[in-house]
Amino acid sequence: MDVVIQIVITGLTLGSMYALASVGLSLIYGTLGMFNMAHGLFMTLGAYVAYSVAVAFGIPLVLGIVVAMAAGALIGIITHLVMVRFMLGTADFGTNVLVATAGLGILIEDLLLKVYGGYPYPQPLAVEGFTRIGRVTVTYQAVIIFAVALILILGVAWLLLKTRFGRAIRATALNREAAMLMGVKADTVFLQVMALAGMLAGVAGLMISTQATLSPQMGGDPLLKAFVICVVAGLGNVWGAGLCAFGLALLEAAIGFYIGVRFGFPAMLILVILVLIWRPQGLFGSEKVVRL
Repeated sequence: MDVVIQIVITGLTLGSMYALASVGLSLIYGTLGMFNMAHGLFMTLGAYVAYSVAVAFGIPLVLGIVVAMAAGALIGIITHLVMVRFMLGTADFGTNVLVATAGLGILIEDLLLKVYGGYPYPQPLAVEGFTRIGRVTVTYQAVIIFAVALILILGVAWLLLKTRFGRAIRATALNREAAMLMGVKADTVFLQVMALAGMLAGVAGLMISTQATLSPQMGGDPLLKAFVICVVAGLGNVWGAGLCAFGLALLEAAIGFYIGVRFGFPAMLILVILVLIWRPQGLFGSEKVVRL
């Protein structure tokens, strides 16, 4: 029983961080039809900005989360205004924006290397202490990570389902031209989606850095796992991405415990291959019907 509890706790902690990263990535793909290669660096930037403010002013974790959200939202807005909006509607938009955001990610990583250096830093915005469930140790930081992720994901769900802003996003994702004919300002929706996804990425980066250390390359692995989760769920399916994040995290935790940590991610990749063979559109995706 202790083993099961440990696997569940580890899986929920990992799943919380994966969900924050993959939901934003899926939201961007579902609305704009693009894969943001700089999403991992949005996470890194949010973590570093929160670190800098914490070192300078000694802020608590709650304010650090707000700072990370603001930093992620800001870089998302800048990315859209400076780069993405000029590519929308062009030929080969998906390929061009993939390359452009990859270049942006490299630029951000180089800037972080110049400013902070390549030496890893401990994240000061971490809560010490632990409690026990039976004989299993549960850190307070793991509890906070799960609580923050749950609050933000439920907040995004409420935003998408219960607000006019959310209806505009869902309408644009479903049919951009029809939404525009009904009065939806697609450009504004795209900007808001980039800000929202950046906000989630910033918080994800901060949470990840509290479990490991800060480094300019820290966003690469979460980006890859977020992409795997989005593929398994079905590209653009926000709800599926959130569910798959926790499911795959529990699988990774179980494999890491019984077989070895290094086998966790290869198992996820094998699962992706099997899913793509069985359901190319993903577990929660739907087939597109094209009428000629």
